[in-house]
Amino acid sequence: MWSRLKSITYRKVKRHHHHHKTTAAAVAAVTAAMPSECTEPLTSPFGELATNLSDSELRETAYEILVGARLSSGGKSSTYASDSEKNSERAAATPQTLTSRAASKVKKALGLRSRRKKASEKAESERVKKVSTIGETMRVQMRVSEQMDSRVRKALSKVAADQKIELMVLPLEMLQQLKPSDFPNQEEYEAWQRRNLKLLEAGLLLHPLVPLDDENTAPQQLRGIIDGALEKPLETSKNNETMQALRTVVLSLACRTSNNIGSVSETSTHWADGFPMNLKIYQMLLEACFDVNDETSVIEELDEVLELIKKTWLVLGMNQMLHNLCFLWILFNRYATMDQAEGDLLSAGNNLLIKVENDAKAMKGDENYCRMLSSTLGAISSWAEKRLLGYHRYFRSDNAESTMGCVVSMAVLSVKIMEGGEGISNEDHIEGNEMDVGQEKVDAYIKSSLRAAFVQIMETVKSSKSSSTGQQNELPFMAKLAEDVSTLAFTEKETFSPILKRWHPLAAGVAVATLHSCYGNELKQYVSSIDELTPDVLEVMKGADKLEKDLVQIAVENSEDSEDGGKSIIREMLPYEADSVTSNLVKSWIKTRTDRLKEWVDRNLQQEVWDPRANRERFALSAVEVLRIVDEAFEAFFLLPITTHSALLPDLATGINSCLQHYISMAKFGCGTQSTYVPTMPPLTRCSRRSKLPSVFKKKEKVPKKSQAGTVNGNENDSFGTPQMCCRINTLNYIQNELNVLAKRDITHLSNSGTNQDIADRMEKVFELSAAACVEGIQQLCEATANKVIFQDLSHFFWDGLYIGEVSSTRIDPFLQELDHYLEVISITVHDKVRTQVITEVMKVSFDGFLMVLLAGGPPRAFTLQDYEIIDEDFNFLTDLFWSNGDGLPAELIEQFSTKVKDILPLFNTDTDSLIEKFKQVTLESCASSSAKSKLPLPPTTGQWSPTEPNTVLRVLCYRNDETAAKFLKKTYHLPKRL
Repeated sequence: MWSRLKSITYRKVKRHHHHHKTTAAAVAAVTAAMPSECTEPLTSPFGELATNLSDSELRETAYEILVGARLSSGGKSSTYASDSEKNSERAAATPQTLTSRAASKVKKALGLRSRRKKASEKAESERVKKVSTIGETMRVQMRVSEQMDSRVRKALSKVAADQKIELMVLPLEMLQQLKPSDFPNQEEYEAWQRRNLKLLEAGLLLHPLVPLDDENTAPQQLRGIIDGALEKPLETSKNNETMQALRTVVLSLACRTSNNIGSVSETSTHWADGFPMNLKIYQMLLEACFDVNDETSVIEELDEVLELIKKTWLVLGMNQMLHNLCFLWILFNRYATMDQAEGDLLSAGNNLLIKVENDAKAMKGDENYCRMLSSTLGAISSWAEKRLLGYHRYFRSDNAESTMGCVVSMAVLSVKIMEGGEGISNEDHIEGNEMDVGQEKVDAYIKSSLRAAFVQIMETVKSSKSSSTGQQNELPFMAKLAEDVSTLAFTEKETFSPILKRWHPLAAGVAVATLHSCYGNELKQYVSSIDELTPDVLEVMKGADKLEKDLVQIAVENSEDSEDGGKSIIREMLPYEADSVTSNLVKSWIKTRTDRLKEWVDRNLQQEVWDPRANRERFALSAVEVLRIVDEAFEAFFLLPITTHSALLPDLATGINSCLQHYISMAKFGCGTQSTYVPTMPPLTRCSRRSKLPSVFKKKEKVPKKSQAGTVNGNENDSFGTPQMCCRINTLNYIQNELNVLAKRDITHLSNSGTNQDIADRMEKVFELSAAACVEGIQQLCEATANKVIFQDLSHFFWDGLYIGEVSSTRIDPFLQELDHYLEVISITVHDKVRTQVITEVMKVSFDGFLMVLLAGGPPRAFTLQDYEIIDEDFNFLTDLFWSNGDGLPAELIEQFSTKVKDILPLFNTDTDSLIEKFKQVTLESCASSSAKSKLPLPPTTGQWSPTEPNTVLRVLCYRNDETAAKFLKKTYHLPKRL
């Protein structure tokens, strides 16, 4: 795989205009299962109270603490001011309010933008007039009615002047200060009283800051009073005995001290600073930071509101670290549960989380803080990881840049803080240097989300395929999947990888490696199920190859700045080897085609009768069908949508050539060779004038074929008759010619289609072996036909008749007449292109046969010097037959093959003594050793007849009907007269 990197051009893919345009199907595949934004409330990390105090009751309590803290610190109560005084105060406060809106330092530090104007300018003006002081703002924000606000200020203005808020137990004081007459009705008063009693129960008994002592009886006393008051409303006058008992027991419990209280002042009462009651109440205060008319918008008076809220810290046992943790949760929870539309809330939470990280180091020893920290960060981490492990379902190109980075940052930082990792600066966060946790987590997010996206794409493609069954030009499932995965990969690279790269330097590489693995697993199953090569299979492999190249390219481009150049990522991407799979499939396809062709050849040639009358060209129709199949095979091969035609062409050529050569071999099968028809030379004997045909001399047993008794036109059922032999020759000649035509046509087709010149060059040679086999086969059939005609079909007139007995009465005329008929049949039947070749071969065999009659005709033949003229004249008749007064073979061709005979014939006109001397001379000259000169050796039969070849001269002597020759042969070699 790595070697493939070097061949890839490091071309940059345009950010917004890549050649892989995002298709609707691909986008749908990833986003179809996009859930609606989760608006269900998240579980509070602060835990639940052990009593049933509602949010509205906690909010009212928080407002009372806030008002008390403000009054206790010197704030002015406007409860009893006249309307004109109130309006005057509001008007005076308006400029300050407007200034705070424009210059909130907290919002700026947290990255919160200014509030959007949703109302008209008139409505905004009315709101400013109505809400002019920060106290009035808080009342409105906390949904407190003016009647309740009036009651609270009335009660607290009496006690705040005498003592600080942190030294009093607020519910106890409120019970004593307010009477039923301060409420619209008795029911509202009783509900208010029950709330205060439940607050005392929660703060002193259920969630006390200082753990209760089992030996202390105060808790049981308080429990009894509260239970009684819940059954019957409590009389709250100062002189009431129950009220006095309540005050005594409440103060005894609230004023307890402990060395483990932490940063809480030992001079404070402890009724609302136990966990998680204090956090629940404080949460109500922080919720007021959000505009009551726009729950996702933080009010512009944030700085003033937070300063006011801080005044409650002593009562609630809060500090800056706990405030940061609570405010973090409030911002995050508001974003997560309000359509997740306000990205600046998430950004603010992320910025605040960075502060929390530093706080966590300072608060390691605070058990309550650590517990709240772990719970809060766990909730944030769980929410974030749910989205990041499937970020393709929750983020898109329009929100990834603004939102996803914050979610990743919070997820990574939350885990890092919980694991006790070293703190890192804000700059480090921006640069993404938290590689220890960040890279590991982002690696998991990428793999998980892309695997889920891949599954979703698969389901989408399957669904699309099911609904579009039967459409033309429809891509196969795996090819469409590859196309959509490639689109997903480029979308990942352009949309998500730049964000995730802040935490993982090889984000895009991990992404494409994951997709490569997912598709590879599916491709492996697909390939294992393939039985044969089909257009769909090739389309799939082509798509897989393109996908792999796209993925590798992305990995390479993403790894340019990495230390190893992306080798580690590339090593994970086990090659699809699409080219190899395709090549093997094509090879299997080739083998199937060629095997079928070979079977067809075997089946049809067994039935072939080689009838030249089957068509005008007088060749076998089976050849037409064979070449049609061959042509179709090559056409189908070049139509295969592959890029390896050149590499696989030899495989196809080898298979086709093998089939064609098999056809050629079958066309020759059974036709025999020269040795099949040429008689065996009899042993040498000396001649006698009384020589007759001995009973032991028999002509050679011929191959038992019906053609022996056939006529010149052959028998309809004889596939080896002369016409049938000519048909075989024509067939091979037709195949040879058509192969050249096929090759040229394919070359033209390839050139016109812009195919690589290398393939066209190879096509010129693709049929070389078959063409050569045709040439060889034609020659072999010509030889077999000639020998069959001369030595089998015309043996009665030639080998078994010529010059048997008296030479003058057994001359060549009958043979020539029959041969002339055969030559006429051959001329009519055989194709013009090979006619000369066939007749030349017949002439050559007849000339060689003529010499065999003279030199190896056996005891029945004997020649005298006077026979020479007859023999010479007969041979001239034979040559004239082939010349045919200029209409036959060319004179120079006849002269070429007749020269040998003409050179040997003068030996038959040489007297015996001179012939014996000539024999001795050539024999001695051919002997290698001098010792052999004392006795003439018997020269071996070579068949290379020549007037200077010892065996040739010896055979002339053997067939010389002369006493001198007979005596010489008897004396020298003891040759018998007969066999």
